[in-house]
Amino acid sequence: MADSAKWYVVHTYSGYENTVSASILKAAENRHMEDLILEVKIPMETVTEHTDNGEKTYERKTFPGYVLVKMILTDESWHLVRNARGSTGFVSMDGKPVPLTEREVLDLGMERHEVVVGFGLGDTVKVTDGPLEGFLGTVDELEPEKDRVRVIVSMFGRETPVDLELDQIEPVKDE
Repeated sequence: MADSAKWYVVHTYSGYENTVSASILKAAENRHMEDLILEVKIPMETVTEHTDNGEKTYERKTFPGYVLVKMILTDESWHLVRNARGSTGFVSMDGKPVPLTEREVLDLGMERHEVVVGFGLGDTVKVTDGPLEGFLGTVDELEPEKDRVRVIVSMFGRETPVDLELDQIEPVKDE
């Protein structure tokens, strides 16, 4: 059931993010709706300021006036969130709440997905898609969280770096 849960953005009155978050969680608990309202987060970032008195580190809201809710959207859960104290409603289109895309969730750092690849730096790989299909190369840089890999291929007697997506290469099996 948690697979159908999605992240939604809730607009709040300015400065009411903490109140809305607490209100949603408390109402979900009181109405036994924890299976529908899974998480409530306020996007925060750590800021370090260098002043005359030294370093000062504090947390600030990344998107003031917004709270993110991971929930299974039903009439009951919509009503609970919509009527939370300080909430002005969902970010929506045509009156229907719009869930965040997977890319938006990852970019906001709300969820982390571990990407496991079958190769590492220095490994020999084969390009399986694109204009360089069939070329062999060596993994030079690897950024699985960005779905990016840099491979050094030999073209026309020169070593050339090529940026590819992870699904465009496969490891070469030692035989």
